[in-house]
Amino acid sequence: MSSSSPLPTRVVLLTGPSGSGKSSLAARSGLPVLRLDDFYKEGDDPTLPLVEGSTDIDWDSPLSWDAEAAVAAIEELCAAGRTEVPVYSIATSSRTGSETLDIARTPLFIAEGIFAADIVARCQELGLLADAICLRGRPSTTFRRRLARDLREGRKSVPFLLRRGWRLMRAERGIVARHTALGAYACSRDEALGRLAASAAGRHRTPTPA
Repeated sequence: MSSSSPLPTRVVLLTGPSGSGKSSLAARSGLPVLRLDDFYKEGDDPTLPLVEGSTDIDWDSPLSWDAEAAVAAIEELCAAGRTEVPVYSIATSSRTGSETLDIARTPLFIAEGIFAADIVARCQELGLLADAICLRGRPSTTFRRRLARDLREGRKSVPFLLRRGWRLMRAERGIVARHTALGAYACSRDEALGRLAASAAGRHRTPTPA
């Protein structure tokens, strides 16, 4: 009698501009989710970048985020099915604790966040990548969705959120282009759901960053 070995666990990296609907799409998929925003640096970290020409911390720069720790968590989830992850408060720009993320023997999970595209190449090198998706839509819609969420959750001060929102709306097409250049496939929500279903069925795609 032959026995089949379990499928290796792989990750779908889900990126896109802030407010593009990554979290809601990930929740709708029914797959386990690793929140990459929990790997932000803390607000007193001296390496945090500033928005050019201002004193605002640039939380949209990959330099505000710990990519190495995020990749290490993905590696451990793929190898062992569980890992310890930080719990991060965006409102206070600080880590408030940690928790265990356990995906058991699930063969596919999502890692979502605005910096997911920055680790496409590394995850592909490690043989962990099932797909990399960038959600895209209308910048004005993203602006309204992002602002409503950030105000509801009290993420930052209102003036900061308005400055950030206006800057991101003007930069949105460039953000999507950057994510695409890093190896993510830009698409709408419905197409993204189809790609997630394909990955869940074992039809893995391993994009090659430009």
